[in-house]
Amino acid sequence: MSQKQKPGTPAPVEENINPDMPPEAEIGAMPEVIVSAEGTGKAKKAQKKLSNKAYLKALEKLEAELVHLQSWVIREGLKVILVFEGRDAAGKGGTIKAITARVSPRIFRVVALPAPTDRQKSQMYVQRYIEHFPAAGEVAIFDRSWYNRIGVETVMGFATEDQVQHFLKMAPMFEKAAVEENGIILLKYWLEVDMDEQERRLEARITDPRKQWKLSPMDLKSFSRWYDYSRSRDRMFRETDTHWAPWFVANSNDKKRVRLNIIQHILSSIPYEVPKTPKIKLPARQKKGDYKEPKLSLKYVPEVF
Repeated sequence: MSQKQKPGTPAPVEENINPDMPPEAEIGAMPEVIVSAEGTGKAKKAQKKLSNKAYLKALEKLEAELVHLQSWVIREGLKVILVFEGRDAAGKGGTIKAITARVSPRIFRVVALPAPTDRQKSQMYVQRYIEHFPAAGEVAIFDRSWYNRIGVETVMGFATEDQVQHFLKMAPMFEKAAVEENGIILLKYWLEVDMDEQERRLEARITDPRKQWKLSPMDLKSFSRWYDYSRSRDRMFRETDTHWAPWFVANSNDKKRVRLNIIQHILSSIPYEVPKTPKIKLPARQKKGDYKEPKLSLKYVPEVF
């Protein structure tokens, strides 16, 4: 884990970014990981598939650290936003579930907004997202975000070019205000899956009844527009990768590895301390006294298993 911050007054925003993170990029710079239209490009060679036993062992340790981070977020009143973007079936939902499995849903809130209503369409574009920004002691996790404007809205023609250009000009300034003026820790993740793996996962959604709810008509339309999404992704990186809110690209061809890698990155990016756990002892139960269990005609769940 990263070097922990000493208790006391919350550090300035600049000190909330861990020194282990990649060097700061100027606005318009590309992220450290280079991606190609076909997938992760010049990434390191494919690794051996991670066994379920090894995955669960590593995940258990990281989950414990996430609980420590949660305690620190509450104690210090931190405000954290995690943005998850990526192609369809890139593994965003599974990664978010891995992050939130052992923490409080009241602290780690998942925000997955539906299509905007007519009223929301008349608002300032980012307004419906700002409503879900964290207060002190909260972590807001966006399963897709305001970057829909340069993603699905651009590719599928839901936004005009003028709207897209305005968004790309506004987004860095909007994020700078959130980080520097409001003390929000903002981490943006792009999950990159290659063509073959995306197709395999979408095919599984067609044939597996447990996954069919994940397959939307929009997924089918966007599947054929791989390179349109690549162009929008590249444009998004060029215009919105800044030193105050950089993009972090994660190879998501292996679902287990990307979950572990992102959780580890979150823990190394937000300085925190492991709280001292007080000794807890269960109190003695009260005596039965005059209580008698009544005979009630109740319906019970059949014990099939």
